[in-house]
Amino acid sequence: MRPLPAIRIDAGGDGVQVLLSGDWTLRLLCPLPPDIQQQLDLAPSDAGWSLAGVTRLDSFGALLLWRRWGRRRPLQLDLPVALEPVLARAEALPADALPLEPGYRFLDGTAQLGRGVYAIARHVLGFVILVGHIVIGLGGLLRQRERWPLREISANFYKVGVRAMPVTALVGFLIGVVMSYLSALQLRAFGADVFIVNILGLGIIRELGPVLVSVLVAGRSGSAMTAQLGVMRVTEEIDALTAMGISRHVRLVLPKVVALTLAMPLLTLWGSAVAIFGGMVSANLQLDLSFDFFLNALPRAVPAANLVIGLSKGAVFGLLIALVACYFGLRVRPNTESLSANTTASVVASITVVILVDAVFAIATRSFGLPYR
Repeated sequence: MRPLPAIRIDAGGDGVQVLLSGDWTLRLLCPLPPDIQQQLDLAPSDAGWSLAGVTRLDSFGALLLWRRWGRRRPLQLDLPVALEPVLARAEALPADALPLEPGYRFLDGTAQLGRGVYAIARHVLGFVILVGHIVIGLGGLLRQRERWPLREISANFYKVGVRAMPVTALVGFLIGVVMSYLSALQLRAFGADVFIVNILGLGIIRELGPVLVSVLVAGRSGSAMTAQLGVMRVTEEIDALTAMGISRHVRLVLPKVVALTLAMPLLTLWGSAVAIFGGMVSANLQLDLSFDFFLNALPRAVPAANLVIGLSKGAVFGLLIALVACYFGLRVRPNTESLSANTTASVVASITVVILVDAVFAIATRSFGLPYR
């Protein structure tokens, strides 16, 4: 165990002496202990300094003492020969090597904007590179079909699809009830009770169902994918796969992307069906609309094109969520702080991408599937 840094002020017959001992290194001095900071502040400017008890001194400790001395050696300094080179390097640093106050403050906003644009461009480039690796891996698998990771795809499909059904059903049912309840309050005032079928059908099947399921999957399965790949980065399992000649993109990324792309349309259909059922139950209680009337009016109010649009959104959202999650998972550095930061970034980026792509879908399909135009 390394000896902790210590400082003692001795007021003897030869004047005030400041005695240092222990390891004065970055590992033990950052953050600077309050007692050492207090003793450094109390040391007189004309005191003698003794570093004979210092067992180890690095550049951080030397620079700390050099600045405390006012960038000049004390008149009385007991410095072991082994520590002389370290202190000499601190002396060689120019006084303005590390400016305390940055200049050109009026450009701070521009600099922040530039850093943001640069970060976005770097992420886009990394995302394109990831997609390129997956396409290359797919090309190799098409030539060697026996190498398809079917077990991995099946396992991921179960984790992201089947195990997500309960929470999707619960949230979907509650959303359907809330939408039906709020719509019923407005429609009853105008005597337009029957149009609740149109509102629920179009709103859930075309828009709310795919987006709601995508947000749930991004928070549940997307974060899990990022965390799994991140832990494999921390434990160097991905490096081990690379050393054995196994492609990380074929064995780790591709099964997650394929599984989530296939599972999302089914989850969207499941969540939308449960949400409509919840709305139907609420409409029966609030507006006294029978289940038979609701089920007969739903196909006429919602053309089949809306179902195709909703399922297509689900597949595209699943593909994008898996790609974003795997991208941030492979960016994790071997430390826990990077793991938590990239997992958070993965969820935020996935939800943002889902909303942006949904807006593109809304504009591109604005003339399809609407019964009244």
